[in-house]
Amino acid sequence: MAPPFTTIRVQMDSNAVELGVRANSRDEAQMRILENSEALNPDTFNFSQRQEFSLPPVDGGRDAWFFLAAAFMVETLVWGFPFAYGVFQKYYSTHAPFAGSRNIAVIGTCAMGVMYLSAPIVFGLLRMFPKSQRPAIWFGLITMCLGLGLSSLSKTTTHLIITQGVFYAIGGGLVYSPTILFMNEWFVQKKGFAFGVMWAGTGLGGVVIPILLQFLLSKHGFRTTLRVWVIVLFSCIAPLTYFLRPRLPLSQASHTRRFDLSFLTSRAFLLLQAGNIIEGLGYFVPSIYLPTYATTLGASTALSALTIIIFNVASVFGCVLMGTIIDKYHVTTCILLSTIGSTIGVFVIWGLASNLSTLFAFCIVYGLFAGCFTSTYTGVMRAVQREKASVDPSMVFACLAAGRGIGNVACGPVSEALVRSNIWMGEAGGAYGSGYGSLVVFTGVTAMLGGVSILGRRVGWV
Repeated sequence: MAPPFTTIRVQMDSNAVELGVRANSRDEAQMRILENSEALNPDTFNFSQRQEFSLPPVDGGRDAWFFLAAAFMVETLVWGFPFAYGVFQKYYSTHAPFAGSRNIAVIGTCAMGVMYLSAPIVFGLLRMFPKSQRPAIWFGLITMCLGLGLSSLSKTTTHLIITQGVFYAIGGGLVYSPTILFMNEWFVQKKGFAFGVMWAGTGLGGVVIPILLQFLLSKHGFRTTLRVWVIVLFSCIAPLTYFLRPRLPLSQASHTRRFDLSFLTSRAFLLLQAGNIIEGLGYFVPSIYLPTYATTLGASTALSALTIIIFNVASVFGCVLMGTIIDKYHVTTCILLSTIGSTIGVFVIWGLASNLSTLFAFCIVYGLFAGCFTSTYTGVMRAVQREKASVDPSMVFACLAAGRGIGNVACGPVSEALVRSNIWMGEAGGAYGSGYGSLVVFTGVTAMLGGVSILGRRVGWV
């Protein structure tokens, strides 16, 4: 039998409204209103009854900052590992029992691609069953650790694809997705800054984790390295689960939540998503090929690896800066800034780079401007909500992540085909004539077209 239909009076600033909710008590009615009113600021609610309903402050306070610190560490550990896969790829390609095997590159692509592409499904299920959000973090952590533990026993590339690729990605998505959902509750006015800080964790992970993994692989081999990382992963994330909690209380009644996906056909979303996918097609190219190109300029192994470290360090600062800016300016203005900086960086600095100092300068510029592109996602969520007020912002984020995944998965085969073409080899200066010219042009064009939404604002679509 359905719960009775309860009417509760809510005072919002100077306006009083009455809301009807199916609930067994006024307390349950309050919690349902708070849980299902993401478009409103719960801090403005003043329920007209004697019992006060207190919540921790939004956009600040001890609980919010502890949550943000925990989210930053989750980002660093969950995403930093697959972004450091290049270290494993080099090891697997040159050591038994995987040396000479095909599809070694698929392992890393699978780990990141599945996490990206599965986001709409994972987010949708967690929104439908909100009580599963915190348990999902623990289930995901155990799945990640189990996947890496089994991968340490692998004897074929197929085993690694299933364990280090698919299992890790499923677990990582279950840990990461609730963190994003909770972030939308803890930060409202400073949401862009909070997400920027969180996403800076990937850059930090891209600096620290490869160094640690390279040391372990060279000293102890892949089996011990993976087992050590399982211990690191569990011992670091498990204590953080205490702080990874929602700000708003969940209803005590078990129920599913409906959400609106009509934004998928809105002009604003389609245009912003198109730019997101196109930018993602070329974004990953430099991180794959910069070390190899540095070697052609005479760089040692250490100096060639430094290109990725510099890029990741720069992206840390870029994400935080863009996160701060996106809270104050229109999303297309921020995308324009990222587009101009990354396009000039690719065509001019990388394209004409004929020595290591110029290449290092490109790593800084590209990390600052291209590395911060995902920090515009909060602006995209706001733009889509303006066109469709009923939209669930977390589902907008999930679809943007899936779009990024399309670019990530397609980047590998496309870039390999381009680099084999050897266009302009010996016929032009700098990187254009080095055999990597097609990659430079491809990356530059996708960076430029990633700003297509700027034109949409001119015609009133965004």
